[in-house]
Formats: sequence, structure tokens, C-alpha cells
Amino acid sequence: MEKNIAVIKGDGIGPEIVNEAIKVMDKVAEKYGHKFNYTEVLMGGIAIDTVGVPLPQETIDKCLASDSVLLGAVGGPKWDKGEGKMRPEAGLLGIRGALKLFANIRPAKLLKPLASACPLKTDITDQGLDLVIVRELIGGAYFGEKKTYVNENGEKTASDLMIYSDHEIERICRVAFDMAKKRRGKVTSVDKANVLDSSRLWREVSHRVAAEYPDVEFSDMLVDNTAMQLVRNPAQFDVIVTENLFGDILSDEASMITGSLGMIPSASLGEGSLGLYEPIHGSAPDIAGQNKANPIATILSAAMMLRYSFDMGKEADAIEAAVDKALEAGLRTGDIMSEGMTLVSCSEMGDRIAGFID
Repeated sequence: MEKNIAVIKGDGIGPEIVNEAIKVMDKVAEKYGHKFNYTEVLMGGIAIDTVGVPLPQETIDKCLASDSVLLGAVGGPKWDKGEGKMRPEAGLLGIRGALKLFANIRPAKLLKPLASACPLKTDITDQGLDLVIVRELIGGAYFGEKKTYVNENGEKTASDLMIYSDHEIERICRVAFDMAKKRRGKVTSVDKANVLDSSRLWREVSHRVAAEYPDVEFSDMLVDNTAMQLVRNPAQFDVIVTENLFGDILSDEASMITGSLGMIPSASLGEGSLGLYEPIHGSAPDIAGQNKANPIATILSAAMMLRYSFDMGKEADAIEAAVDKALEAGLRTGDIMSEGMTLVSCSEMGDRIAGFID
């Protein structure tokens, strides 16, 4: 099978970690008889420096013409003082909207070889940690009208509107329920319905969708309670579905309790098979170019691409198994290093994982 992949290496450690993911994907292609064609495009700080905008139209066009998109990371202190539309992160929001990617899939699973890196007590982690956060991605406060103005008292004032419509809530809830049917059959819908009108609509629609899935256990939970429960008893969760802002915060919390942000992949999906796949961590400019970055989250993001966009389940399984073997062999990058393990570089980790594919 032949697939065309748009590659956004981005800023900081982005080029290093993407190179290792491509190395692993090429090994998969060799073993299973596929061909992956890569087209590199610009987004983020490097795009600002090169063409003057964080998301060139050429990048959008080439991503839309591809079968899927692999992204490294964008941003860095160099561009932090730019106006909102001229920051690297604006490119990330823009590409999600341009590709109509409304569902962010963020797994959080504690791998046995890294159990000691989890900040939670052993009696909590022994109960298990294997959940998925399904986050609505192109609505809410991040995409609502933004305004900064001087009010009637002469004070500088800012507002960000959190807006959701019925169909936006329904489609993301269906993604969560369909995923739960393939997992442990449980959905927790997170909102702030005791305060926000948008959350009251969210709760109304989620209950309506839940009625169509009688085989899936369903419950509501307020976002502040969810933040607490994630560190108190994460084993209670299977699939969490929530809106954009809440999902952004909760998914980082869930990821951190697995031991390292450097281990967690993500997928952003729309109605079709085109998706955007990226690690959840940032561009880590402090270690950029030093061959120290952890490429595992990006490699696992590539596995998600094979699974969700290309329907290559056994190939995705092979990558995930190779990552497990590397960790079981005691290989560690600096962010997950512990006593008795073997410290390896970014490229060495990629080499070893690719080797385990065979």
C-alpha cells in the first residue's frame, strides 16, 4: 500500500523526533510491503522566519492533498512576544480548523517498565492507568470571538467567548461512545454545568447520545472534580469526553501521571481518514539540536496514524510492541532515566526501536 504523508517538523526538537518516527515507519514499510512518501511543509516559528506567517497556505494545500499529517512540535521563546495571529501556536489552531479536525484522541497509559516514574502512590497505580481523553478540538473558547478593549471605566478588558452548538457536541460524543465500545465500555462526560450555559447544553446533548448506546456505561462529572479524581483514582476512567479548554488541561494532567510527557502520542481526527498526529509535549528548545530528546511519543503518534488513518492495525501493533521491547531492555532517554537503566540518545532510541520491528 502506498500513502502520502505531509511532514511538519516544526521547531526546537521537532526535526529530531520526527526523523526518528520516519525511521521507524520506513522499517515498517520495508517489512510489510508498503511505501510511504513524505512531503515536508512549514508551520510554526520556522514558517514565521521563512515566509512571515505561522501557517502558509501552501502548507494547508499540501496537507489536504495528503493521506495524513505527521507533526513534531512548534513554538519557543523566540516567538513568544508576537501578536496572537503571529505566534507559532496560531499555526496549530489554524491547521486543525483548515483540516476540519474536530476530535483530539489522547491516550494515557502507564507502561509497566515506567511504573516507578509515576508520581502517584503505588497503591493507586497498582489499580491500573489506561484511559483515553476525547477532546473537542475546533470549538469553545479557543475558537470563539476574542476581543480586547477599553471599557466604560477606562480599564483594559479582554473576553473570549466559549460557544458550542448542538451538532458539535453530538459528533464528539459519538466519537467517544464508539471508542468506548472497543475498549471497556465506559464514558465519562466532563463539563461545568453548575455554572456555564455551554456546559448545560453539553450535558443535554451528551445524555441524548448516551441513550443510543445502552451497552456503554455513562456518567457526568464536573471538571474540577475530574481533575481531582485523575490523581485520586485514575483507574475509574475509560473514555473521558469533554470540550476544548477542559480537555486541554485534563489531558496534560492525565499524561503527566503516566511518568513523562515524552511518552504520550495524540491524534486529531475529522470526518474522513485524514488526521494530524503529534506528540503532546512541546518543542523543548533548551535541548534542541543536542540529540537528547525522547522520540517515543512521536513514534507512537506514527503508530496511531497507521491504525486510525491507514487501517494498518498489525503494523501499529508492531511499532507499539517495539517500543515496549526497547523499554523492557532498559533503554532510556534522559527524561525517563532511572538507576540501573541504559541512557541512550534520541537517534539511538530510534535505531533500537526500528531494530525491534524486525
